[in-house]
Amino acid sequence: MGGGGVAALETGMTEKEDEEESSPIEEVRLTVASTDDPSLPVWTFRMWTLGLISCCLLSFLNQFFAYRTEPLMITQITVQVASLPLGHFMARALPTAKFRVPGLGLVSLNPGPFNMKEHVLISVFANAGAAFGSGSAYAVGIVNIIRAFYKRSISFLAGWMLITTTQVLGYGWAGLMRKYVVEPAHMWWPGTLVQVSLFRALHEKDERRMSRAKFFVIVLACSFTWYTVPGYLFPTITNISWVCWAFSNSVTAQQIGSGLQGLGLGAFTLDWAAVASFLGSPLVSPFFAIANVIVGYALLMYVAIPVCYWGFNLYDAKTFPIFSSDLFTASGQAYNITAIVNDRFEINMEAYEQQGRINLSMFFALSYGFGFAAIAATLTHVMFFYGGEIYDRFRVAYKGKPDIHTKLMKKYEDIPQWWFQVLLVVTFAASLILCTVLKDQVQLSWWGLIFACGMAFIFTLPVSIITATTNQTPGLNIITEYMMGLIQPGKPISNVCFKVFGYMSMAQAVSFLSDFKLGHYMKIPPKSMFLVQFIGTVIAGTINLGVAWWLLGSIEHICEPHNLPDNSPWTCPSDRVFFDASVIWGLVGPRRIFGPQGNYGSLNWFFLGGAVGPFIVWLLHKAFPSQSWIPLVNLPVLLGATGMMPPATSLNFSAWITVGTVFNFFVFRYRKKWWERYNYILSAGLDAGLAFMGVLLYFTLSMENRSISWWGTNGEHCLLASCPTAKGVQADGCPLF
Repeated sequence: MGGGGVAALETGMTEKEDEEESSPIEEVRLTVASTDDPSLPVWTFRMWTLGLISCCLLSFLNQFFAYRTEPLMITQITVQVASLPLGHFMARALPTAKFRVPGLGLVSLNPGPFNMKEHVLISVFANAGAAFGSGSAYAVGIVNIIRAFYKRSISFLAGWMLITTTQVLGYGWAGLMRKYVVEPAHMWWPGTLVQVSLFRALHEKDERRMSRAKFFVIVLACSFTWYTVPGYLFPTITNISWVCWAFSNSVTAQQIGSGLQGLGLGAFTLDWAAVASFLGSPLVSPFFAIANVIVGYALLMYVAIPVCYWGFNLYDAKTFPIFSSDLFTASGQAYNITAIVNDRFEINMEAYEQQGRINLSMFFALSYGFGFAAIAATLTHVMFFYGGEIYDRFRVAYKGKPDIHTKLMKKYEDIPQWWFQVLLVVTFAASLILCTVLKDQVQLSWWGLIFACGMAFIFTLPVSIITATTNQTPGLNIITEYMMGLIQPGKPISNVCFKVFGYMSMAQAVSFLSDFKLGHYMKIPPKSMFLVQFIGTVIAGTINLGVAWWLLGSIEHICEPHNLPDNSPWTCPSDRVFFDASVIWGLVGPRRIFGPQGNYGSLNWFFLGGAVGPFIVWLLHKAFPSQSWIPLVNLPVLLGATGMMPPATSLNFSAWITVGTVFNFFVFRYRKKWWERYNYILSAGLDAGLAFMGVLLYFTLSMENRSISWWGTNGEHCLLASCPTAKGVQADGCPLF
């Protein structure tokens, strides 16, 4: 891989070395090379050029597509694949002459063949601003809901400070924790091994007739061309629900068959955007993860919802649509959120009492219940099944000998601790300025900021250990918004700001440490890794905000499905859920929804059920140790499998599951050589072709208001799927039962 020849032999392992020096984790021994060539250049013109371009392009595209009904997330794997031929091209085309740069000495634009270390830094650069593949900065959602949903204003400066501080703040304390969760061999970060495997595969010599680069170009061209059909000419094939066509006058049939507003039974798609929009490419997920999603999805959609809706009419479910993330009055009408917000951006209790309590669809209520259970189940599952292992590995991390990878990394100059300390102080000071000088725009008080940062700091180390050993990452989003909603109800922006500071700074810290472990395995100089991550994060956040500012100001009625032209893609599904969360947890507060003053207090029992569930599974495992299937019952994964619903729909999940099963079960099992060679390349090509055509269609057709109208552009044709079925409840376009 990165090393070869004498240098690799000198710095790598020899046959006579003690086995204890190698990694104690078998997966690491099989995946990560135990050699290194410190002479390989990494701080190159090629790395900076491709890294900056990739970072800007990914940040622009992911934010641009985030507002669409079927959002597309361009993944890091796309950059890994696409940047490889570009790097080799630059290595052949750039001049090799050297010139002197003050402070750097003699420098060449082309210091030799394009190497794997440059490639790693380019990929990290491109993905620096997206924690765990989220696509864009999480805090952009606050700007979106203020401007598009609450119809208020926030300055560009306040938005930029909010995004930058929440993205970078966690880096400060994460750097101080590297000694505990990056260097120890027992902290092995399973998720990074996928990246290591792909880098090694891409840099192997490729002399076959159909090279990976050629296959990527062919797939990209096909994906690029095909997206003109679902993206413009025939959008109906994005959501094909034959049940709705067969039963055009049946509300129940359309509730069952609709892939967008129902259970999605029989619905399918011919649009890659619908497959990969919310869960990412299914080609990248291993089948065991897909199998867990299948069970969790079926449990929610085909067991819990039908039983509660048709069986018990729980929470007067038939008064509302069966599948919706909107908020309703008790009579089934849309809740007028803007009417209960006063001039101080707080709840107007008189207006709230006039409209009454907020009501949720059966799907939305159960999705919160499953979320509560998943949070509690994650803690107890890790405690019972991994607690001893985590403790042992953490203890060994202190006392165990450094493995070969840690020894090889000693050859590189480490990052001074004061870098992280200064970054932490400066970022926290900027956050304090935001919460004091600009408090009128974010509502969050200085004590709320300190409380959020304290929570994030306390949780970063244990969550990092859990992720590094089990590949499970508990989230703090529901916990943070629930807690702040109890402490300070009535202030929606304060609540979401508290959530972003508390949740995202922790998530970014864990993502930062994960990238450092990737650099550890790939033998990237630590200083190079730090600077690329920091610079990439600031650039990405700035571009995310710039794109959001542009679209929010240029697309009339963006994020307002009822006011947009028919079949307009700018419906902002993720921001709708973010907005609803700000209303539920912040504006109205959990006491008035999940407490004694609300309708959904019984959902709190899901916390208890989620906490007890893994304990029962653990007891069964201890009682019947010979039954190997029992420990495979992973309740956090099962209960949290549908965590992206909403904004994801049943169609997104069913399509993702189908494609993932075909490629990662059948193709993987029966055509493994093809899968090993082309599976990731196929995923990257499909993503890239779709992204480029989507942007081209917007600039050439959408901005010029050039559209076509026929049966194939009228959407899913499931007009009755969103209708209530309770007696006497009237809704536009719906029959009266």
